[in-house]
Amino acid sequence: MSIARIISGRNVDIVTCREDTLVREAIRLLTERRIGAMPVVDGEGRVVGVFSERDVIRCLEVHGAEALDLNMAKVMTSPAVTVSADTSENQALALMTRRRIRHLPVVDGQRMVDFVSIGDLVKARIDEIESEAQALRDYIHSA
Repeated sequence: MSIARIISGRNVDIVTCREDTLVREAIRLLTERRIGAMPVVDGEGRVVGVFSERDVIRCLEVHGAEALDLNMAKVMTSPAVTVSADTSENQALALMTRRRIRHLPVVDGQRMVDFVSIGDLVKARIDEIESEAQALRDYIHSA
């Protein structure tokens, strides 16, 4: 299954921030929206990085309380690791495992079309396995 199939029909509001967003503002967004990460976009809407809970911890450790007044350009994970809609879920999962990340912007050229988490990919994989198992059970019962 490809990322395209996972994101098809989704109507999600992707929370993003800009490179000049302060860490304190980004943390507020993560908390309010109950999300673990968000893409950081430039003035033209291109993904230039990702800001995650891990980045919060890292920048607090390095910069202390002053980290809250830094902007995304200084603390985000950059460059962003991205995938296209035709990337398979297995390729995306392998990439996440190899790079030790939990979120991937899905891009079409320079334009971000969605943002998937490891949870989205695992759920899709489980749904696929359950569907295959049901098809096998149906086959066995019909024989």
